[in-house]
This record gives sequence, structure tokens and C-alpha cells, in this order.
Amino acid sequence: MHLEPSMKQMVVRRTVRKFAEGRLSPVAVEMDATGTFPSEIIREMAKLQYFGLEIPAHYGGAGLDAVSYAIVIEEISKASAAIGLCISVHNSVSANPIYEFGTEDQRKTFLVPMAKGQAIGTFCLTEPNAGSDVSSIGTTAIRDGNGYVLNGNKVFVTNGGMSSVNLIFAATNTTDKQKRYSVFIVESERKGLEKGPTEELMGMRGNPVCPIALNDCRVPVENRLGAEGQGLKIALSSLVDGRIGIASQALGIAQASLDVSLKYAKERYQFGKPLSEFGAIQNYLVNLVTRVEGARLLTYRSAYLKDQGLAHTKEAAMAKLYASEVAVDATRIGLQIHGGYGYTKAYPIERYYRDAKACEIYEGTSEIQRLVIARSLGYG
Repeated sequence: MHLEPSMKQMVVRRTVRKFAEGRLSPVAVEMDATGTFPSEIIREMAKLQYFGLEIPAHYGGAGLDAVSYAIVIEEISKASAAIGLCISVHNSVSANPIYEFGTEDQRKTFLVPMAKGQAIGTFCLTEPNAGSDVSSIGTTAIRDGNGYVLNGNKVFVTNGGMSSVNLIFAATNTTDKQKRYSVFIVESERKGLEKGPTEELMGMRGNPVCPIALNDCRVPVENRLGAEGQGLKIALSSLVDGRIGIASQALGIAQASLDVSLKYAKERYQFGKPLSEFGAIQNYLVNLVTRVEGARLLTYRSAYLKDQGLAHTKEAAMAKLYASEVAVDATRIGLQIHGGYGYTKAYPIERYYRDAKACEIYEGTSEIQRLVIARSLGYG
């Protein structure tokens, strides 16, 4: 077992860190304050192939392994969790499913522009009455001649405000629960697809999350991803790999929180000495650095298993569960170390604090991750 990154993976880290520190960090505060998505920077990221990280080169992607993918998301999220979320969702649960389950025509039509960053993707599963309970999805896709007519409402769509390609999960069979759902690739400009206003979120404010409504939206059968009834299979497969992305995002937030807390503890003086010399503060930091490294190992291990073509459902759930909880704790403790200043917008720990919480919710809540892990132990 190799616990150290390869030379190529280290080069990937250096490259993305330079970009993140030079281009994302300077605009992260403004993005958070205004909820503005940096279109110019996104175009720069497209040239660096960040929108096709694991997609083969002949489809316009970077052809990286899963560990490198995790490293990219981690480093981007250290600078801007909102952009890390954009890249993670676009790659893991939008572009990758089209590559894995799509036809060659679908790959050429939709995947190539996505991998090149010319079209941003979404993953539309959640509805007003369907979150963790996928079986409550109410969106329908009724077969009509050589196409389908879609009706329903999706909410909390990451990347929704700027997406061009949307993966819509809908019910096509109301009798067989296992084959009830199918997935459709729906272009944002298609008649019958309407986007609502951007959500006012607590964190991740640089990402244009919005609802998407489908009102008699007609799509050709060629836009169905996979066979009819494969929706649940595609969703579960996509979410497994999506959890590696969110674990990586949480890891980036946790590392950023640790970095700024270490810096602040060395610079802030109380009672004639820096905070870093107080035992209570040292205990905080020692526990954090240990837990952050543990989250990193769990995350990289799940990515490594994916690279080896091995089962990694449990491992991805463990990584997502642990890394997201570490991120929340790292930001909470980091804010405590900063004291009153941490409660202001003068320091980034306040933004990290708000961003971190989302990692325990999307791509499957912490409670759902525990269910997945429990099932691997023979429960449920």
C-alpha cells in the first residue's frame, strides 16, 4: 500500500494550489458577500481542464485518476468552498455519469463540451418532498411517441443558475420500485424547463443554487441516460463517487481552518505571550491536526479503491461522514481560538464556519452515511 502521493499527484497539487491561491483566494470574500459567480475565473479553470478531471483526453478531459481528482477539489476548496462545490458536482455527479452510462452520441454531444468547461452540469434529484427519501420523488416522465414529457420540481440544484446540462431524475414506471426511475439529460434552453431565483444560502454563497421546474418539458428518447428503469442504479453509483468529492471539499475547508487558526494562535498575544503557548490552545490544535490527517487518509483511500476498480461504497461513506464532521469541528474550534474576532468578517474563519455545515447535508446527510455504513456491517 502506498500512503504517499505519486510524483504526478504532487505536481497536480502544486499546480492547483498555485492557481487557487493566486486567483480564487483574492475573490473568495467578494463572492461570499455578493453571491456573485466569477465567470472569468471559470473560463480560466476550463482551460486547466478542471471540468473534466477524470474524463479521458479524447473527450476533452484531463484523464486524471481519482486520487488526483480528490487533491484538486481539496486545494480549490481551501481557497473557495463554493467553487470546490461547483467543480465537485459538475465532475462527479454530472459529467462522470454521462461518461459511464451514456451512449457515444451522448458523450460527443454533451460530455465533450462539459469536459471542456463550455457547459456546466447539474444533478437534479432533490425535490420539495424528496431529500434523503429518493422513493418520494414526484417528477414524472411520460413516454409520448419518440420522446418523454417531464413534469415536476427540483430544489437546491447546485450550479443551477449557470448550468447548460441537467441530469433530471424522474419516475417512468409506477409499478416496479426497483425500475421506477430513469435519468434524462435536459438542456437548460429546452422549452418547459424553468429556473427559479438563486437561493439565499447560509454558506457556499458563490454557487448559484436554485430550483428547476419542469412543465410539459418534452425531451427526445435519445436524451435518456441509460435504459429506462436504470435511474436508481445511476443515482446510487453517482452518489458514491460524489461523496469522495464532498469529502475532499470538507477536507479543504478543514485544512484551511487549521491553517488560519495556527497562524492566529502564533500572532495573537494574551497575558504577555502568544495563544499558541497556552496548553488549552495547543490541545485544540493537536486534536485538529490529527483529525484532519485522518480525514485525508480516509478520503484518499476511498479514491484509491476507485482507481483500483474495487468496491468503495462503504469507504466513500466513511470518508464523507468523517471529513464533513471534521470540517464542522475544525471551523467551530478555529472560531473559538479566534475569539471575538472570529465572529466578525475580518477573518476567513467565519466564512469557513458557514461553508462547512453544508458538507454534512448534501450528497447524503451524515445520517444517510451511517445507514450506508451500517448496511455494510449487515444491519438494515
